[in-house]
Amino acid sequence: MDTLALKTFVDIAHTGSFSASAERLHISQPAVSKRIAALEQQVGHKLLDRVGRRVMLTEAGHNLLPHAQQVLMTLDDATRSLSRLHNNVSGRLSIGTSHHIGLHRLPPVLRQFTQQFADVDLDIHFMDSEQACEGVLDGALEMAVVTLPPDPDPRLTTQLLWPDPLDVIVGPAHPLAGRSEVKLTTLASYPAVLPDAQTYTHRIIQDALQRVNTQLHVRLATNYLETIKMLVNIGLGWSVLPRAMIDKDIVALRVPGLAMQRELGSVRHRDRATSAAASAFMRTASTCAQDQ
Repeated sequence: MDTLALKTFVDIAHTGSFSASAERLHISQPAVSKRIAALEQQVGHKLLDRVGRRVMLTEAGHNLLPHAQQVLMTLDDATRSLSRLHNNVSGRLSIGTSHHIGLHRLPPVLRQFTQQFADVDLDIHFMDSEQACEGVLDGALEMAVVTLPPDPDPRLTTQLLWPDPLDVIVGPAHPLAGRSEVKLTTLASYPAVLPDAQTYTHRIIQDALQRVNTQLHVRLATNYLETIKMLVNIGLGWSVLPRAMIDKDIVALRVPGLAMQRELGSVRHRDRATSAAASAFMRTASTCAQDQ
């Protein structure tokens, strides 16, 4: 069975789009269609249906998907194991990371890594931390650099790189901006702009507030921390952001009894072989994290 066709099929199952998969795989859309047609002919079943603009798996497609993922994972593991037999670090390294970490933490890591290991082709995907962890679990990504899950899946191995303290913040014109400290009950009486409820960061904030039995009025939720910072700056509400993001555009509040922190780090699949490139990347990230 053609492994390129299997890889294309698995990618379409995740993206739900021929065009998106063509872009991700760096091939033309007709080439994607050709691979899928060849695979369907080989297995003797239609694997994908078009429903409007979205592509959906047929019953046969659902049955094939876990087997295709397992085949690709086994081949990737074999390639990674063989790569460790050589002294040179090369090949493709597929990494998932969040936009925030990609902007604020990874630049020095990527600079040093690409200078030292020029033969590695980095395949970086920007996505929510939760999606990146799923990508590691299903084999689409070899590793992720993300907000570490508060309760990680037992199949994942995590490594802390950057402790990331969180502060309550408001805009300069917010009624609470000039106070030396703010009671939690007072803070909760004002509307909040928080990370989306499905994110690890929201869970960390929610857990901290539940411990002090506080209910919130959430006016708006979004996945992007840079967007939250802008919304707070223009006065839409208070929020919680990493301390490293605080500047003249926002004001950090002292809230006695409320302490929050995220942990940022790497995530790998516990049962999969680690390539020489991934090992080198983790060493580089650890070194850079110590210097930051």
